[in-house]
Amino acid sequence: MTADLADYAEPHSERPPAPVPVDWAAVEEWLGVRLPGDYRRFADRYGPVDFGEYLWIHVPCAQDGRFDYGQWLRETHREARIELRDLPEEERYAVHPEPGGLLAWGCTRGSDTLFWDTSVSADPDEWTVVVRHQGPVPGSGLRDWHAYDLTLTGYLRHMVRDDWELPSPPGPLMGPLPGSVARTAFLPDAAPWTPPPALPPRLTDAERRAALETGTGLEALRLLSPPPERPYLGDGTWEGLFAELGTRLPREYVELMAEYGAGCWSGWLRFLTPLRTGERRFATHVGEVLDGYRMLRRNHPDSFPLSAWPEPGGFLPFANSVDGDHLGWLTEGGAPDAWPLVVWPRHARQGAPLEHGLVDTLVAWQRGRLAAPGLAGLDEDDDPLEYAGFRAWNDAAYW
Repeated sequence: MTADLADYAEPHSERPPAPVPVDWAAVEEWLGVRLPGDYRRFADRYGPVDFGEYLWIHVPCAQDGRFDYGQWLRETHREARIELRDLPEEERYAVHPEPGGLLAWGCTRGSDTLFWDTSVSADPDEWTVVVRHQGPVPGSGLRDWHAYDLTLTGYLRHMVRDDWELPSPPGPLMGPLPGSVARTAFLPDAAPWTPPPALPPRLTDAERRAALETGTGLEALRLLSPPPERPYLGDGTWEGLFAELGTRLPREYVELMAEYGAGCWSGWLRFLTPLRTGERRFATHVGEVLDGYRMLRRNHPDSFPLSAWPEPGGFLPFANSVDGDHLGWLTEGGAPDAWPLVVWPRHARQGAPLEHGLVDTLVAWQRGRLAAPGLAGLDEDDDPLEYAGFRAWNDAAYW
């Protein structure tokens, strides 16, 4: 690969590539397959790169908060499995770690994803490239997934083509790209990646059944997402918050916060810090969210039908998602304990109030059994216990 690449690509002058040490034996043991020799030589010489100012070639490395090779593979392969269901069954690919499954190695600025088809040969040096094209690509027709009869080396040459040795192009024409190899800009401090150790199951079989099937209420929630040793709620008091809001909040919410505090559920649903004082306190955040909602309702009343607290029955948010959805109560009628939960979805039309209380809603959602506009769901092949969890915040956290 090194000699072949030098024929049509050269290091970027401002961001020259830099290798990151890779323990290939450990990586391949973790993957359960050997990797192509040209890829390993490429990674050993260049590390993670921005190829042709368009294609990111990912290698086993990590940088805190930006990239983890194992996590990237896990998320990319999950998305591929979901998207492949849209194809007729006879056209679908298996996805790693299934035997012969697609194995990701890169992506583009256009959100295309690049894989090896490991089913073509027992010899990884003969694996060919499959691309999930996200946008229109000349020559692709109506097919989003395209198989190229090219190895990694041949495909990269195809991307920076000047002319063709072949009678015709071997597939949709992405590029041509400049022949440059640059250090990936968002990974300036990439470090060696260590495969995660194999861990014993967190729960016994009986606990797993209780978490996913038979358990109820806080008992099931604790199994799904163990609470922190020291929940963080802020430096104020509930009575002080209730006085500022002009209303008490549901007892179930107060009890849940006493056990878990502020934090993020399943890496997605963020509960505000209720008792923080100062500029970033709960009431301030609620006011900012509802000011935005009222503005949207004035301009698009059919799409934003909720009243906004403190209007009668108004929406009172207490949590939000990383995608901009908001979870809150409809402050209808009687006591706060009777307020129904509702989601204000960011990317969907407004749905009906949820059927259950807060704890039961969290349990059903983390089990993958709650479908509602604005709530992220699990895929049918996901293990809910891999996605359930709670990460507590502290007084340094924004929310």
